[in-house]
Amino acid sequence: MGELLADHTTLRLGGPADRFLTHTDPAAWPEFAHVLHREGAAPFVLGGGSNTLAADTGHPGTVLRMATRGTTTRSLGDGLVDVVVHAGEPLASLVAFTVAEGLSGIEYLGGIPGTTGAAPVQNTGAYGQQISDTLALITAHDWHHGHTVELRPIECNFGYRTSLFKTQPGRWTILTITLRLTRSTSAAPVTYRHLATTLDVALGTQPPLTDAAHAVLTDRAHRGLTLPTAGLDTRQAGSVFLNPPINHVQAATIRAAGGLTHRDQTGQLRASAGWLLEQTGHYPGSRIGPGVYCSTRRTLTLTARGGATSKSFSDALHLLTTEVEAAYGIKLHPEPVSPPTSAGSTHVTPAERSITLPS
Repeated sequence: MGELLADHTTLRLGGPADRFLTHTDPAAWPEFAHVLHREGAAPFVLGGGSNTLAADTGHPGTVLRMATRGTTTRSLGDGLVDVVVHAGEPLASLVAFTVAEGLSGIEYLGGIPGTTGAAPVQNTGAYGQQISDTLALITAHDWHHGHTVELRPIECNFGYRTSLFKTQPGRWTILTITLRLTRSTSAAPVTYRHLATTLDVALGTQPPLTDAAHAVLTDRAHRGLTLPTAGLDTRQAGSVFLNPPINHVQAATIRAAGGLTHRDQTGQLRASAGWLLEQTGHYPGSRIGPGVYCSTRRTLTLTARGGATSKSFSDALHLLTTEVEAAYGIKLHPEPVSPPTSAGSTHVTPAERSITLPS
């Protein structure tokens, strides 16, 4: 029996992987990649497992958990600093490090679960900041061409919660990212009312960097946006749907019903996915399916409890998507990523499940 993916995802769902590898030593990557290429085993890459819905049957191939850690800085002059981070470094730890170093640019990304290497995949963002805003360089392994490359932000097709890495799943493994941050005692201007209220400042204010970072953690915890360590909501993957794009007619309908709309960083009109779910009769604590409930804090987060399976969780996502589309003609897009259910060209036979790699 292979390693259970349930032991490596925050939903605690998922069957065994044919082969489960953990990469911890950056210097060992060339040999690591060589072995996988030799065996035709382009892996499904796993970070902190906070955005993954693994199948009950597991993964018929190689799962690679990126666990490399480490952060270095390089001053560029004029108050600019490059921060180079290995993919397995938790994003929350990176944010705490940069705030402690007096570096502004990602202070509003605190409290988001997952690894730094996963952040560019869905262009992680919060409170008006997104990881692509400060990215200077990404080092990634290209499994299609068999070598490691350096990618500039302009090459990564970043958009609202998307990127080249998300639209071409299985091709890339991010190894390091380089952020270009600014030395400052002040945070970026506050643009979200929730955060302004927590800080007790007006919108547009640039609060002290440490105050802003602390307020983010406070506000996220207050609104149920953090991963709890105990209670009914511990098994979750955060928000399960992206805020969907809408047209002007749909926006007018939503506003007339008391809902809110907003424009993302690209100018696209979007609706609140959580509000749409509430309009179809769901609320915090609602049961959606066998073992699957809305979190006790917010409708947009689904949790797994006793009796939940990956299938029942997937069925719950499908049900919610269907209900919202029937009511509003708006298509919701799930956030949790599922490993492919067939290995295809990455097939690994039972005899290949154990390999020796540099420690």
